[in-house]
Amino acid sequence: MVIASGRSQRQVMALAQRLTDGLKEAGYGRVSVEGMRHGEWVLIDAGDVVVHLFRPETRAYYNLEKMWGEALSEAAGQ
Repeated sequence: MVIASGRSQRQVMALAQRLTDGLKEAGYGRVSVEGMRHGEWVLIDAGDVVVHLFRPETRAYYNLEKMWGEALSEAAGQ
């Protein structure tokens, strides 16, 4: 999983488009994309690779790093 930010909706959408094109060129076949219409949070699912692209405010609000960090810590402690 990759989490990244763009400075604006336009930049998030451009990053998502370039990444989607690159994944398809690299042979990832079917790549699912959600959120391109608004550009606040774009999810790109290429099977083995999942990418979350956010605007900074949206990334701070959802704070996926904290959620996944806590889940990983709990799993390691078991």
